[in-house]
Amino acid sequence: MTSELPKTSVAETLAHQIEAVKARGLSEATKRKCEDLLIDVIGLCVTARNEDYVQSALAACDDEGRCTAIGHKRTLNAAEAAFVNGTAAHGEDFDDTFEGGPVHAGAVIVPAVLAACERHNPDGRMALTGIAVGTEVLCRLSLVAPKAVHRAGFHPTAIFGAMGAAAGVGAALGLNARQIVDAFGIAGSMAGGIIEYLAEGASTKRLHAGWAAQSGIKAALLARQGFVGPRTVFEGVHGLFNGFAHTIKGDYGALTGGFGTRWVTDTLAFKPYPCGTMAQPYIDCARRLAARGVKAEDIGEIVCEVAEGTVHRLWEPLADKQRPRNGYSAKFATPYLLATGFVHGGVGLSAFTQGSIGEAQVLALAAKVKYVIDPDNAYPNNYTGHIRLTMKDGSVIEERQPHLRGGAQEPLTRQDVTDKFALNVQHGGWTRAQGDAALKLLAGLYHGKIDLGALRD
Repeated sequence: MTSELPKTSVAETLAHQIEAVKARGLSEATKRKCEDLLIDVIGLCVTARNEDYVQSALAACDDEGRCTAIGHKRTLNAAEAAFVNGTAAHGEDFDDTFEGGPVHAGAVIVPAVLAACERHNPDGRMALTGIAVGTEVLCRLSLVAPKAVHRAGFHPTAIFGAMGAAAGVGAALGLNARQIVDAFGIAGSMAGGIIEYLAEGASTKRLHAGWAAQSGIKAALLARQGFVGPRTVFEGVHGLFNGFAHTIKGDYGALTGGFGTRWVTDTLAFKPYPCGTMAQPYIDCARRLAARGVKAEDIGEIVCEVAEGTVHRLWEPLADKQRPRNGYSAKFATPYLLATGFVHGGVGLSAFTQGSIGEAQVLALAAKVKYVIDPDNAYPNNYTGHIRLTMKDGSVIEERQPHLRGGAQEPLTRQDVTDKFALNVQHGGWTRAQGDAALKLLAGLYHGKIDLGALRD
């Protein structure tokens, strides 16, 4: 098998491209997207800080250290800070999405790079580079074998997150190309994350981002000290894609082609609703139907055209998606979500309390929702929504959403992102003054020293 190994592996090509980014710098568009990412992730950490799963994650940490668990007085070592912050940022499913994946980059990369820099290299400019590089690697990895990781039963954010975090931390700490290759190779043995949480709404998806973040830190630090990883970690016969996508036949050019000169990071989507990404266009359709004066009691049946690749996560078992078992299950239940959007004019964090998921009016409408597979749906390259109502009088009303609001075709503005931040930190118990002070800190974070002490409350 040794004679069949490539002269230059995918990881080696990518590592040299990452080194070139450090020399070349970033475009203004990429810098701005990374600024938005920072604002969004910090707000999400605060909004979830009092939730039981975050409290559990924090209590399970053994070691004290210098690094910030955002929204908490206790400080931790770098890996555990990244774990807690990543878990919090991903926990409410309100974090960014890369539409081609789908993967959630910010909740992995921002916590990993901030914790590593806070402990080892508090240089804001290097943190910016690391966040850009890590996000780009994570997102591009999701394009190599689209849908295959989900189909195999794994969470792409968890699998590719460990690799992206290793790249981002490696870039932020100034690792050379050889060390970055080793960091990739090491992270491949740390990646993991199954999607069985879907069965009963367990909390394990929430920790996937945090686990990937801490894995990236560990991998980069091991590589910096000379620990060796396999250079064929991506394309090897026992590599990452064989293990988690059950194939080594991928488009590796999607990972390395134009890396550092063409940034898919610039297309990251920021969610308007705290729930599964692919359900969001359906919520928009439902809101518009309600705004048109349609009455729930006049609806006989609701049929949605959907992408086949979303069915196992957002539509089946249909009875459970119409009547979710708990608040977390409800975040991945399109019938419940669109019914909530119709009845209440939107879907906010309050839609996932135990009381809300039992609301009779919402459940009665959700029970009318069915789906049909649209074989021409462009998922995962585009996320669309469709609702067809058959009214009790026999008339038919339809509504379509052609793309994800908040995504590349209809991005949120900086004001939208800061407004979302303000609502999130308020939900997490911060005062307006605390939120304003945090925004001022974040506005200068990439230009000076990484000091997150003001966020420990």
